[in-house]
Amino acid sequence: MIRRIVFPSALILGLILAAGLRADPAALYAEHCAACHGADRFGAIGPALIPETLGRMRGPDLGAVIANGRAQTQMPAFGETLPEAEIAALAAFVTAPVAEVPAWGAAEIAATRALNAGYAAADAPVFAGDPLNLFVVVETGDHHVSVLDGDSFEVLDHFPTPFAVHGGPKFTPDGRHVFIMSRDGWVQKYDLWSLQEVGRIRAGLNSRNIAISEDGRWIAVANYLPATLVLLDAGDLTAARVIDVADRDGVPSRISAVYQAPERQSFILALKDAAEIWEVSTVETGPPVHEGFVHSYEAGMEEALAVETGLFARRRIPIDEPIDDFFFSPDYRFLIGASREGGRGVVVNLTVGREVAELPLPGFPHLGSGISWIRDGRRVMATPHLKEAKLSIIDMESWEVVCTIETAGPGFFLRSHPESRYFWADVFFGPNRDAVHVIDKQSLEIVKTLRPVPGATAAHVEFDRSGGHALLSIWADDGAVIVYDAHTLEELRRIPMRKPSGKYNVWNKITFADGTSH
Repeated sequence: MIRRIVFPSALILGLILAAGLRADPAALYAEHCAACHGADRFGAIGPALIPETLGRMRGPDLGAVIANGRAQTQMPAFGETLPEAEIAALAAFVTAPVAEVPAWGAAEIAATRALNAGYAAADAPVFAGDPLNLFVVVETGDHHVSVLDGDSFEVLDHFPTPFAVHGGPKFTPDGRHVFIMSRDGWVQKYDLWSLQEVGRIRAGLNSRNIAISEDGRWIAVANYLPATLVLLDAGDLTAARVIDVADRDGVPSRISAVYQAPERQSFILALKDAAEIWEVSTVETGPPVHEGFVHSYEAGMEEALAVETGLFARRRIPIDEPIDDFFFSPDYRFLIGASREGGRGVVVNLTVGREVAELPLPGFPHLGSGISWIRDGRRVMATPHLKEAKLSIIDMESWEVVCTIETAGPGFFLRSHPESRYFWADVFFGPNRDAVHVIDKQSLEIVKTLRPVPGATAAHVEFDRSGGHALLSIWADDGAVIVYDAHTLEELRRIPMRKPSGKYNVWNKITFADGTSH
């Protein structure tokens, strides 16, 4: 039964405290919440628990979330371990304003920059394998990353990261350096040739993800708190620009995500709390307005919305509603997006700056994990759904859903490779989270369902450079990365790791190979 607890006013909280709790709310928070949400409430593996974040929370009230957990997230249920009064006190505590929200601008960011004094750049890789066939494996069980040789499948290094790595690591175009971001805003630079950390800097207090520019010069950091886009110099990790993110009326907004658009020499980001998409130039010749562009803004807004020029020039594209998740066509002409609560997807033509199609995509499609390939001479894309047991296959010319594949449960990740006849889809949520479907890219039929560790979550496949091997994670503290023959689907090897989540192959990421998401 769902327990509905409405968190109390200050007066009611005072009465609860007067009646006597086993611990005061601050102590309860420190015991049960701080590990995921940060001791200062500014977020870690979980989101920031402050009014600026929680005030936008939709769906069940906060007391119910604490008591019952939250579907499709790692939020546990405390209803069986905490009495209702303590749950109510916790809800009131985290929705109260923090005593002080620290400023986090260019000066504060610069003060956190720390370079590794012992770093020495190697002239060539210090290992024998192909440096473009390395895997970066995020191990959330011990907050480390393993560097895996994609030829021998030997672990070359196992290094600590900031707490709660989030979003995919990003590689420089030559594949030598990788940048890793944590939920609490740290950006770490690591040299894959030297197998050494270069340095790190904290670009935000609660961050969403990072992107790297097409030329490898700039790192864009999308922040929830504060509501900023931070542009870092990828070479020396200094902050080149801090941009306050706000809608046309000046109301601050978080960023849903930021991605590189290499064909456009720009970053593309969607505002989470405002119906806008931004394009930010990564070259001196901005703004990023391309041939065929026409203003689609309401009369009188053109000058206000498109006056910037040069590096980091911003262009705003108005849309009907905010976008939580999005995907691109390979030429980066089209953005396909959806909101968490909406029952549709939209196609935005980035060149003309307006929505051009609508897609029937209920069940919150996870478009950020979408992939595309050529089927019967036409490009199609596939997306999982976080709330429905199905995959949607979309024709990227007609923008029609051409097929729906029923699965064993809602999924999170898809992956394929140009040399593979299959794509792989996990079943991340629900009782069948130990299952992974292997699906033929032409017939769209499930050819095999793997259950490598009964009862343990199996997720996030990544291929090696040649497409001959597929690596699958077992998300458990005593988990493993399992290596499969990508053609015969036979298991070849298990590499023990502590809750390995994402795995990222250098070659597939820097070449934007078909079947690889951002």
